[in-house]
Amino acid sequence: MKRRAFITLLGGAAAAWPLAARAQQVRSPYRIGFLGLLPGENTSTFMKSFLERLNELGYREGYNMIFDYRSAEGAPERLPQLAADAVRASPDVLVTGFGTLVAKAAKDATSMIPIVFTAVADPVGAGLVASLGRPGANVTGMSAQASDIVGKRLQILQEFVPSDKPVAVLLNPETPASASALKELRASAQAGPTALVVFDARTADQVSAGFEAAVKAGTAGLVLLEDPLTYRLRRQVTELAARFRMPTIYTLRDFPEIGGLVSYGIDVRQLNRRAAEHVDKILKGAKPADLPVEQPTKFELVINRKTANALGLQVPDKLLALADEVIE
Repeated sequence: MKRRAFITLLGGAAAAWPLAARAQQVRSPYRIGFLGLLPGENTSTFMKSFLERLNELGYREGYNMIFDYRSAEGAPERLPQLAADAVRASPDVLVTGFGTLVAKAAKDATSMIPIVFTAVADPVGAGLVASLGRPGANVTGMSAQASDIVGKRLQILQEFVPSDKPVAVLLNPETPASASALKELRASAQAGPTALVVFDARTADQVSAGFEAAVKAGTAGLVLLEDPLTYRLRRQVTELAARFRMPTIYTLRDFPEIGGLVSYGIDVRQLNRRAAEHVDKILKGAKPADLPVEQPTKFELVINRKTANALGLQVPDKLLALADEVIE
């Protein structure tokens, strides 16, 4: 080969090498699947804080991330098919929304794709992970379980309505988290001691009947153990509480924000942000089996003083001092 031709060839190859190197560095956007059960559990509500944290960590939808959203809109029977659809889309990580049922549907659908759940009451008891410290498979995430939180809810309600009367509990007994919470509530009531009157609500009609029965039973107030049904009907639930003048405490702040009396529970926004950090670690090479399930560390008390006034209740000063937010 002539010297000039060799130099020309060498120069062309040298110019091509940086282009090849840059091409190898460019990868397709990460695909993050999301599977939700609750209606309205979208990027403008529950998952807003999740996406905000991902943005802070350098992920941008339409640039280096695709967010693939699916929701059963409150219908648990749709979860298996939606989970199968989510898996067929081959996400890098599959995130599940609020509750145990949706996390179990995702786990049933795949043993290979990493799964990060955002709020499961008892992930070990539900069979999702081997232990909180060492999940052991393709699933990890955020636990919504915290000792004594249900008992504290009962104490807060009794601060509003100090009485020897029994307290009503409304729940769907088929929801795993609600059944577990009822056990904690019974233990707390027995230590009180406070009598509990439990009403089941598997349908919308039973929710309404439960409030009516609680009034007839002469209860001082009601503890609602939310599930997908009552969350979907949250506006109707708060209206029923107002109509029957039933002081009611909820788990999620969504209820006092639309007229409920008071809520005390985990800060869902914080859990979602920490779930985003788990996703980031997995995308960078961590295995779910080695990422401990994290437990909640932040809780929030939200009081609707306008509703308290409408019920003729005085908000105790110590609760006002402890409240994270008071809605006037």
